[in-house]
Amino acid sequence: MNWLDALILGVVQGLAEYLPISSSGHLEICREILGLDLQGSEALEFDVALHVATVLSTIVVLWKEFLPLCRSFFTVARDNNFYYVCKILVSCIPVAVVGLCFKDVVEEFFGSGLGMVGICLLVTASLLAFAYFFRRGEITKEQGTGSNYGNREIGWMDAFVIGCAQAVAVLPGLSRSGSTIATGLLLGNRRDKLAQFSFFMVIIPILGEAMLDMVKMLGGESASSSVGMVPITVGFIAAFLVGCAACKWMIELVKKGKLVWFAVYCAVAGLVCLIW
Repeated sequence: MNWLDALILGVVQGLAEYLPISSSGHLEICREILGLDLQGSEALEFDVALHVATVLSTIVVLWKEFLPLCRSFFTVARDNNFYYVCKILVSCIPVAVVGLCFKDVVEEFFGSGLGMVGICLLVTASLLAFAYFFRRGEITKEQGTGSNYGNREIGWMDAFVIGCAQAVAVLPGLSRSGSTIATGLLLGNRRDKLAQFSFFMVIIPILGEAMLDMVKMLGGESASSSVGMVPITVGFIAAFLVGCAACKWMIELVKKGKLVWFAVYCAVAGLVCLIW
């Protein structure tokens, strides 16, 4: 992998992490097009570096919301921000179980070709389309009844169910942001709160994975030297800068309910992957 390959992958990661089109799936597609032969833990390690960059872009873009959450949680202030962070922790339980118990199984899907990516992109398209039409139908049906559907705050059970969606979305091609936001829409949660919650809930799993990778590197168990520091640095910077722009864009798209168009894109991309 050279610096240009890393730059392309970083730009793709920055966009696809926030847009509901699957960053892991699009990284697999780009590797196939560029002819890069990153396999198993090597591919996953580079992906984690890019994911850490987008996590940092989340913190930068949403710092006004992020700092009060940290302040309330670490000072144990029993306010809404404290319980909001607790809900984020609840949402992380399913993905933690997957990461601790099924990490080797998940790694086998990375670098395994575009067949799995294509299938998962079609699943993402179906989920986005179903969430859009189901939510619109429910809101139309319940207009005038005083129902709170579509305006519910994210509750404890909602956080856990959305977390289950995040855990399933570790597969390449199944969009994490698409799965979590679509699940929240199906649950009737508020649009303006869902994107922010979805972006915050990924911070802990990604940073946790990065810390585990650093421990392996220090212990000599990682093959990071085969990737190289220059590609990792270029990819990291590209993912961070593009991620900052994509994060702001996605928040506005969720508020406006424009996600159904990404269902069309994912369906087309999934079919192309399967044909390829």
